[in-house]
Amino acid sequence: MKSSYLGSCHCGAVRFRATLDLDESIVCDCTICVRKGNIANRVEDTDFELLTPLEELEVYRFNKKIARHYFCRHCGIHPFHRPRTMPHLWAVNVRCLENLDMQDVTPRQVHGSQLD
Repeated sequence: MKSSYLGSCHCGAVRFRATLDLDESIVCDCTICVRKGNIANRVEDTDFELLTPLEELEVYRFNKKIARHYFCRHCGIHPFHRPRTMPHLWAVNVRCLENLDMQDVTPRQVHGSQLD
């Protein structure tokens, strides 16, 4: 069941709202997701509202330069990205959602490490 959540980086400079189903959360085994400890939940543009101007964030791209990994220029936290396999979606970092008990999240494993 979808619910609406507010999210932010650690310092609060980056804020967003996302409507998502926690049961759709994933853990990817690619190098960047593993190092970030990312738990992602992919949402459509209609289910994502950035409350901070995008220009206030930094972006990191690597490998094929398709995915856009956004992070706060002040605290360095990664609240969301545009995934390589679905660049039209937002992949919200569930760990950045406010007032969420992480024990309520049971992500499924995906194997991004196997992409070429």
